[in-house]
Amino acid sequence: MSRAFIPPRRLGLMTTVILLCFCALFYRLFDLHVLRHDELTASAEHSREKFVVEHARRGLIVDRKGVVLATTRTVVELGVDPQLVVEGDEAKLPALSQLIGVPVADLEAAFTPQIHELQTADGSKSEPVRWVVLNPEIDESVYEKVAALGIKAVYGNRRFDRVYPGGDLAAHVLGYMTKKDTAEVKSGIPQGGIESAMDFYLRGQDGWKETELDGHHHELAQYSREISPTDGLNVELTIDQMLQDYAQTEVTKLVKDYQPQGVTIIIGDPATGEILALANYPTYDPNHYGDFPLVNLKNRAISDVIEPGSTFKIVTAAAALNEGLVRPTDTFDCSKPTIDYLGRNLKLPGDDEHYGVLTVAEIVSRSSNRGAANIGVKLGAPLLRSYAAAFGFGQYTGIGLPGESRGVLHSLADFDKDSEMITRVPMGHSVDATALQVHQAMSTVANRGIMMEPHLVRRIFDSSNNTVMEFAPKAVRRVIAAQTIMQPGFLNDMLCAVVGRDGTASRAKLEDITVAGKTGTAQKIVNGKYSSDHHVATFAGYFPAERPRLVITVIVDDAREHGAVAFGGTVSAPAFQNLATEAVQYLGIQPPGGRSNLMAMKGDNLDWIR
Repeated sequence: MSRAFIPPRRLGLMTTVILLCFCALFYRLFDLHVLRHDELTASAEHSREKFVVEHARRGLIVDRKGVVLATTRTVVELGVDPQLVVEGDEAKLPALSQLIGVPVADLEAAFTPQIHELQTADGSKSEPVRWVVLNPEIDESVYEKVAALGIKAVYGNRRFDRVYPGGDLAAHVLGYMTKKDTAEVKSGIPQGGIESAMDFYLRGQDGWKETELDGHHHELAQYSREISPTDGLNVELTIDQMLQDYAQTEVTKLVKDYQPQGVTIIIGDPATGEILALANYPTYDPNHYGDFPLVNLKNRAISDVIEPGSTFKIVTAAAALNEGLVRPTDTFDCSKPTIDYLGRNLKLPGDDEHYGVLTVAEIVSRSSNRGAANIGVKLGAPLLRSYAAAFGFGQYTGIGLPGESRGVLHSLADFDKDSEMITRVPMGHSVDATALQVHQAMSTVANRGIMMEPHLVRRIFDSSNNTVMEFAPKAVRRVIAAQTIMQPGFLNDMLCAVVGRDGTASRAKLEDITVAGKTGTAQKIVNGKYSSDHHVATFAGYFPAERPRLVITVIVDDAREHGAVAFGGTVSAPAFQNLATEAVQYLGIQPPGGRSNLMAMKGDNLDWIR
């Protein structure tokens, strides 16, 4: 019997290999249980947890009568957790494909378990993919059929899509919601309009549900935790859906007839500051905002500035009358081309017609630039600028929408530097204003000298129609005395004469109802100079003049009539007349002393109709 012999060299090599193997094993155990303990524990916990965000439903936006302008519909984002796929699920893929419109080959790829590499500060790490989107948007009815297939790995996350039933109706008032078709479901980011301004109330509070899974990926109900979502509140606007529709129809007519660069129409209640309609061109459909140029998304009524032109003459005339510096019958020689101001001989602006001596009332009704400049010089720069600021020019209106411009009202120092400014500002040049500022100024006159803050929101209410917050009318300040407006022959009568037979806006008059207002045709600045071919045509007016209920402002940018310049009296005034006629019929407005037919307003809060 021979004894086995192992050479010392081989024995040493084997021993070394065995020791190295044990060292590697001990290092691996140390790495898993000590060095990477926290990371691996978290990964294990993550694989056992299921966390789902339950989104809150965004609140409604309705008009003053409860007509829905913006709502939310429920859709389901359908996906699969490849880690939960079990034997037999593949056989159901053809039926699933037919329901959701996804090819079977794509479904097979989505059902295949995958590993996702994540880059962290400590380097890269691998995690199993737990969610693959199959269809980002299916209806609830389709989801019920999908659930009936019994594929546990396939489930949906409900989310909400914003819908605007009226399409482009009041688009610039409402704004829009962006959409993100990603695995991380979000309701969207509010952009512009009421969606942004009232987002705090509309968005609600998301909830969540967290459960633990066993080794077979079944939910353990005893470890579930859940916070229910709180739906958003609803917003009731001052907008009247019918008046808004009238305004947008009139905008469409103006665009068709005059091919302007832009149009803005605002309808408001002067006594409360409520905006009843606001329409712009160009416009867009908030349901498909991405299909339109960015310029269409801009709310021109509050963001674009224009020179108000002759509509600003209500400021000049009101200031001089209010200060007692002139009376309606005082006269000015409008044939003189120059005037002395503080020892300087200033050139006066020209008129479209040659005027001689005009009274203050005639200067307003005939819209004499030279006459307005004479009144402005009599006022002086400090008073002229003070009243312009009091009427809201160069200031934010307080409408509360994003993107508002404050316009430009030059300082007194600028008046001193540019001596001719005192002759240009009275006729509405060298002033930049938004359409809403022009509307607010006319509304102040219609409200007998008291400026109201324009607003679009009446109240916030919950799902039970309980009012949570109410937005009452807000008086900003008294700008001019009531007698300055209503005294016989003063400002109200002057503005009525504008719409009279010899005025610049005879095409704005209504049958049996007296209209007061002012036209404006401002030259646009092109290449640093006033252009004789490009104008902004404006008419702002109110009715009934004795007891105003509505103010309507129509601004048409660069309208063309048979290739020629279209003026405020020939473009904006007829549009005002069309809208005013429809509003009279819809609201049942009759001359003061007549019996109003308020049946058209049945069901509405009639506090705003006086």
